[in-house]
Amino acid sequence: MSKVKEKPVKETWEIKDRIYYLKNDKSPLTLTIPSKHTKKHALLYFDQEQGKQRELRYATNQDSVFVDEQKGECTMGHIIFRNGDLKVPKEKQNLQKMLSLYHPLRNRLYEEFSAIAVAEDDLDLINLEIDAMTAARQMDIDQLEAILRVEKGSVVNSMSSKELKRDGLLFAKNNPKTFIALAKDDNVQLRNFAIKAQEAGIIVLSQDQRTFTWGSNNRKLMNVPFDENPYSAFAAFLKTDEGVEIYKSIDKKL
Repeated sequence: MSKVKEKPVKETWEIKDRIYYLKNDKSPLTLTIPSKHTKKHALLYFDQEQGKQRELRYATNQDSVFVDEQKGECTMGHIIFRNGDLKVPKEKQNLQKMLSLYHPLRNRLYEEFSAIAVAEDDLDLINLEIDAMTAARQMDIDQLEAILRVEKGSVVNSMSSKELKRDGLLFAKNNPKTFIALAKDDNVQLRNFAIKAQEAGIIVLSQDQRTFTWGSNNRKLMNVPFDENPYSAFAAFLKTDEGVEIYKSIDKKL
C-alpha cells in the first residue's frame, strides 16, 4: 500500500506592527546589533529544508533577508534599539522577519513583545499573590512574626498581632515569591526562636558572634561555624539530638 505523505503545516505570518525589547530590563540610550554577516559577527541561519547555513543581510531595498535571494545593489540598513526597544512598522516585513525568525540574537539579547505572553506572566503573578496572601491570612502569629523579622528585624517585638497580620499580608502581596519561600523554610521559625531567646537573655551570643552560651551560667552551647550567620547556625543546631533538648528547655523559659 502506498503511504500518503502529510503536508507540513506552515506557520502563519501575521502582517502587523511589532515591538522588540532588550532582555533583563536593559535600556541603553542606543544599542546596535549586527545587520549583516561578517567575520567578526556571524549572521547565519540554518535552513533545515535546504540543509545548509544561509547568510543573512538586512537591506532596506530587498524583500528577502537571505543574501542568496537578494538581487542587484543593496542598500544596507542598521538595526538600532533605542532606550531598550525597537519599533518596526508592518511596512518593513524584511526587518521584522529577520528579527522574529532568523536573527541569532533572538531570545538571547532581545525578545519580541507578545501580549499573550505578558498576559500569561501577569496571570502567574496574580495567582502567586493570591497563594501568598491566602497563606499569610491563615498563618499563625508566631510564624508571621518569624517571617517579618527577616524583613523588618527587631521592630516586630513592638508590633501588635493586628499589625503583624497587616504587614504580613502586605509583604505577601508585594513580595509573594519571597514570602512563600520564607514560609516553606523551616529554619525561619527556628531563627526567630533563637533571636527571641537571645533578646530574653536565656542564651547569650558573644560579641564576636562566634559562641552561644546559657545566660544563667555562661556555659557554652555551641560554636558558630566560620562565615555563617549565627542565628542560622543555631537554628540548624536545634535540629540535632542535643539541640532538641536545648530547644525544649528554652521553650519552657520563653
